[in-house]
Amino acid sequence: MATSRRVRRGRTFAAAFAGERIALYRGESGTVHALEDRCAHRQVPLSMGVVEGDTLRCCYHAWQYRGDGRLSQIPYLSKETERPPKGVRAYPVREAHGLVFVFPGDPEKAATVPFPALPELDPAKHRTMMFSRLVRCHYSFMHENLLDMNHQFLHRGILGKIHPELLERRKSARSVEARYLFTHAGGKRDRGAGFLASEGIGGKDSADLMTIRTEYPYQSLELLPENAELPSFSLWAAYVPKDAEQRSSNTFGLLTIAKPSIPGALHLAWPLIRRFTERVFAQDRTAVEAEQRAWEEQGEDWNHEVFPLILEVRDLLRANGVPLRPVVRRGGSAAPCAVAAPQAERHPDGPALP
Repeated sequence: MATSRRVRRGRTFAAAFAGERIALYRGESGTVHALEDRCAHRQVPLSMGVVEGDTLRCCYHAWQYRGDGRLSQIPYLSKETERPPKGVRAYPVREAHGLVFVFPGDPEKAATVPFPALPELDPAKHRTMMFSRLVRCHYSFMHENLLDMNHQFLHRGILGKIHPELLERRKSARSVEARYLFTHAGGKRDRGAGFLASEGIGGKDSADLMTIRTEYPYQSLELLPENAELPSFSLWAAYVPKDAEQRSSNTFGLLTIAKPSIPGALHLAWPLIRRFTERVFAQDRTAVEAEQRAWEEQGEDWNHEVFPLILEVRDLLRANGVPLRPVVRRGGSAAPCAVAAPQAERHPDGPALP
């Protein structure tokens, strides 16, 4: 839902999951709590509130909530009041690798649903780059963009001419995986790309093995340079739908880079690597946001997908996603966020709610 640094001690942070507004706050003890972002009194967002110790007080009438969502104080509550509200919904929270995770499903299942398999970070061997961006598209476009490495023409000004060869694809009930052989076929390459692929200052060409995996609802990527035993870098990414219509997603990522044998080399190359990754992501974002705009303008899916791998990941997202809930408008009428589409169309699915 957020990076840990955005949720500061004694402060609130307004987050959202597929239209569900969630107030995050870090108490004085350092623990992060997640509450439904509304006061049970007048529905004013609790993210506008004030943190006191490990409680959160509404900014309007000072109703006070504990981290479990229960009301702990109504300052002017009289004996004449019958059955004041118990509080608001609280969400299970966990922090890992500088990210704040919220479990939006049935709280009783939070302890049994496996936590995402995050990278094993060893500060002595790796350095990690974190990113967090809002991308204005449905999260399925992000899965497809990373899995379909045939789009390298988009990055020709950064990577030169890249020939991706799909070596293998695998699928299961909850995952789709692809293995590519990447060959540089000429053209100028960004220096940051060479450092990221462990090619050093000389920037020698190599054939690299790239493995990309969508394991619902997360995605990972790993690059193994030619003649190497260990990956030069790995990426873990999550795409969190923000609005109820799921036309925008908060993208979080952990880019883990292996430290070279030369001490301090990665530190010197870090600005180049950061610049390279930002340039690639900016181009990808431009493309997927353009896809989303086209889908909105056309009102349906006009795509003619020919890559079997992408057809498989679409099936995976449909099978594991939960259909969008209707949006209830004032007056009680319900308007669907999206029509439940037939198999040939896309974007009928919402996020997984265990």
